[in-house]
Formats: sequence, C-alpha cells, structure tokens
Amino acid sequence: MHNDAGKNGVPVAENFRIEAVPLPEKITDGQVQTRTLYLSVDPYMRCRMNEDTGSDYLLPWQLSEVADGGGIGVVEDSKHANFAKGDIVTSFNWPWQTKVILDGRLLQKLDPQLVDGHLSYFLGAAGITGLTSFLGIKEKGHVSLGANQTMVVSGAAGACGSLAGQIGRLEGCSRVVGICGTDEKCSILVSEMGFDAAINYKKGNVAEQLHELCPAGVDVYFDNVGGDISDAVINQMNQNSHIILCGQISQYNKDVPYPPPLPPAVEEIQKARNITRERFLVLNYMEKQEASILQLCQWIKEGKLKVKETVVKGLENIGGAFQSMMTGGNTGKQIVLISE
Repeated sequence: MHNDAGKNGVPVAENFRIEAVPLPEKITDGQVQTRTLYLSVDPYMRCRMNEDTGSDYLLPWQLSEVADGGGIGVVEDSKHANFAKGDIVTSFNWPWQTKVILDGRLLQKLDPQLVDGHLSYFLGAAGITGLTSFLGIKEKGHVSLGANQTMVVSGAAGACGSLAGQIGRLEGCSRVVGICGTDEKCSILVSEMGFDAAINYKKGNVAEQLHELCPAGVDVYFDNVGGDISDAVINQMNQNSHIILCGQISQYNKDVPYPPPLPPAVEEIQKARNITRERFLVLNYMEKQEASILQLCQWIKEGKLKVKETVVKGLENIGGAFQSMMTGGNTGKQIVLISE
C-alpha cells in the first residue's frame, strides 16, 4: 500500500503502487512456493486502510508493505508434507504478488472439480462470500419453508447481496426484493438472479417503493449497506423480524463503531417490534464451513445459484479494481486475474 486514504476517504488507485522484488532462491522446510492465479478485492479491505480497523480480527495494511487478502494459486515447489507441485491452494492472507512463498500452515488445498474448474468461484460464491451469505441467512435470518416470508437485500448487486437474495429464495422466502444503485443492476437482479423486484435507490422514494413491493411488510433484511437505506427498510419490518448484518458499506469510509448505531427513531421501531439486529461474523461458524461449501457448490452445479463476477486482468490494475468496487461500479464479485 502506497499512501493513506485517511480514515474517511474513498480509496483510489493511487493509494497503491507496484514494485518488482526478487524472491528468495530456495524455500525452507514447511514453505510452499506458488504462482498467483486470482486475487479477491472486497469491501472489508477499506477498514484495513485505517490504523484502527475497527475490528479485532482484521489487521491493518502497513504503509509501503505488500497488501494481502483472499487469493488462489498453484504450487510450483513445496517443502510441506501436505502440498505437491500442481496443487491448487488458497489463503485469506495471500500477498498481492505474482509469485509468493507462503507458510504451508496458512494454506488450504482446493478441489477444482467442486466448481467444475471455475477456480475464481472459491473466492466468491464457493468461498467466504458464499459462506457469509449462506450462514448469515441460516444463522440469523430464521427463514423457513412455507412461512411466506419477504426478504429485502440492500447492496443487492454486490458479491454477497446477489447471492443472498438467491439463497433466501432457495431456503424458503416467497418474495425477494433487492435494492441497488443503477437500472442496469436492477434489471440483472430480476432477469438473471431470480429477484421478484429491485429498487434503484438513486431514483424515486425508497420507502414508497418498498411499501408497494412488500405489501406484507419485511420479515428478513439482509443488510449490506447501513445508513438511510436501512432506516427505510427497518421502518417497514414486521413484528419479530430479523436483520442479517453483513457489511455496512455506507459506513466503511467513516470512523464509527461497528455495527453503527441506529438513529433514535429507528432504534425505537427496532425495539418496539422486537427486530433482531446482531453482528454476524462468518469466522465464528467455521465448523460449518465444509458442509456449507458443498451445498453452495451443488446449487452452482445445478444452476440454482447464479454467479456474477467482474474480472480485471493484471496485478497492476488491482488498485483501480478496488476503487471501482468501493464506488459501486460493478456487479457481483470483484476478481483480479493474475495469471492463467
């Protein structure tokens, strides 16, 4: 990372710079040398640009040090018993480099057959993004078949949101409405992702459109954004309904506690209607990871879960990809293809 975006600034490509450095000639016991295939760019990374990430499980990126995040690579050389040349591996803390030497203990081996060879899915729908959507709905959404529930998803065209709406439907919601920022995204949600309707929050009155599109109120709210949009949704939530707190993207560039407090009038509604709003952290449910990934992969193979990706090529373009994602410039998961 090159320079600080400040606590409250929107990140731009110029916050990053690229350098050429030699790798050590030999790897030591327990290490694995890999060639990077894909890197993931995610909204939570904005928090890592602050000295205080606001979270006890995220370490800040250091100025003039290599940034890192979710990544996938192929093993070129191994001195770790669990990995051999040609294995496909992943880590949450993959350095933003074309080639990298990693401690084998930080790596997980992947089975390409699970995703029919579409490896980048392991960073999205069949990885931490899919797990966040799936386990968020399972653990905090209280969705049940036949209960005629209405789900609303904000940030619905993003990586988590586009999966969450589909998973809500697969788990039993009878109506799914998305909120996003362009007419094109609204159209994709309805025509490709199976949402019943979508609202462009930049056009018209969100509260009025919600009232019209959710005549029976809202039972489950998958909240990716926080802020004014969430206030409008909470206003229309039913008694004993549930908020799944995924991200709070409208708050990421601001120095506020997580989850951010609600305005007093909205908090009053939340309490009066007994609406649950608990922080959801996917890392607390890792014992359910394996079974959940298998379910996600099965849905993908059966065509029940549609995956949207925005793919940018080249490590030199990763800063621009980050900027584009944080300003709502793309649909689905943001992936950077490093090598094929």
